[in-house]
Amino acid sequence: MANPFAGEVALTLDGKRYVLKLTLGALAELEAGLETDTLVAMVERYEAGNFSTADVLRLVVAGLRGGGWTGGYDDILVAEISGGPLEAARVGAALIARAFTVPG
Repeated sequence: MANPFAGEVALTLDGKRYVLKLTLGALAELEAGLETDTLVAMVERYEAGNFSTADVLRLVVAGLRGGGWTGGYDDILVAEISGGPLEAARVGAALIARAFTVPG
């Protein structure tokens, strides 16, 4: 089960439930993949709605990898995300919110 106080979000991928988390390493990987200069620029991009489907997938992959998943971006392209694109976007938004805010 995902612990929101630890920054975790749950997602079902190919019928298996995963816990995602944006660790510092996952954030660095995400920052490089999105080609942003800073974490603040990355967050602002999402808050402004200036992101693509590929950005959402990169965010989901970073969260999965932060949770211990060993797959990569190419793997997510062929995976079935339970709830589809809307769920992926919701999970991405939750990951950012939980990584950069204090619960409660």
